[in-house]
Amino acid sequence: MSIGQMSKHRELGLTDEQVVKMYGNMVAARKFDERATLLQRAGKVPFHVSGIGQEAAQTAAAFAMNREIDYFLPYYRDYAFVYTLGMTMRELMLNLFAKAEDPNSAGRQMVGHFGCKRLRVVTGSSPVTTQVPHAAGIAYAAKLRGEKCVAYVSFGEGSSNQGDFHEGANFIGVHKLPVILFCENNQYAISVPYSKQVGTAKIADRALGYGFKGLRVDGNDPLEVYRVVKEARERALAGEGATLIEAMMYRLSPHSAADNDMLYRTREEVEEHRKRDGILRMRAYLTECGLWDDDRENELQERIKAEVNEATAYADKAPYPSPEDTLLHVYGD
Repeated sequence: MSIGQMSKHRELGLTDEQVVKMYGNMVAARKFDERATLLQRAGKVPFHVSGIGQEAAQTAAAFAMNREIDYFLPYYRDYAFVYTLGMTMRELMLNLFAKAEDPNSAGRQMVGHFGCKRLRVVTGSSPVTTQVPHAAGIAYAAKLRGEKCVAYVSFGEGSSNQGDFHEGANFIGVHKLPVILFCENNQYAISVPYSKQVGTAKIADRALGYGFKGLRVDGNDPLEVYRVVKEARERALAGEGATLIEAMMYRLSPHSAADNDMLYRTREEVEEHRKRDGILRMRAYLTECGLWDDDRENELQERIKAEVNEATAYADKAPYPSPEDTLLHVYGD
């Protein structure tokens, strides 16, 4: 690694403390995900949709946004993203266990369907990519009010084939709205590989048809993701419109707890991509910079393990919503 590469985070305006925190958030999200998978297999929780392999891009994107004024419309794998925004490990577990204290929906929504007013996270739903038109509406309202903020919306490459994406993107382009469309291209739409989903070489190329900028980035390179999202946000605030960012990554886990991914891909393929894991890349970068070593790694792992254990125990014992709560926020009275 060259001297220039070793100082890349400083050139981007990130402090040593920030890149160390970025790495810690990636690892914490990975450990939550791994625990969630074990809990589902043990029958402690009903369902889990994994985001393993996508933490680097999610964390970096969150670092590039302004958490005080921007709006966020994440999709159902974005555990690292919402954790970086400020959702606690305990809150993630409460969501997983569908308990009353879950800040996203008080146990009503499926796991990973985020919505937290405190963190400016807009409620999502199970039909994929409906959050894109929502982001368009939020950005349009902000523009009409003269508010200087950006709507950030994420989705998988498979769901970018849905009508909601195209209708939302068209409206965003027509009105030159301050939106960042962050496509997490993890190579599979459930069991359908990218080569059988899309006729274009890149999802990012679709931006041209809607009149805004599109670019592809290595989603396993968190500093590069941070750079392109930060620049996209600056362009949006300057009135230059939206950016479609296609972050290339790989879903290392099955699509969900109900999926057998070995029916449509091989272990060899997964293991080959595991070598390119963004978490491993970030650790190597920090080590080369002199910011990380085995002692710090061991300390981080122990701290996160304790955090995950505490959150798991708390969520497991927390009360479920009352049956009567089903009617809350449904009727006017």
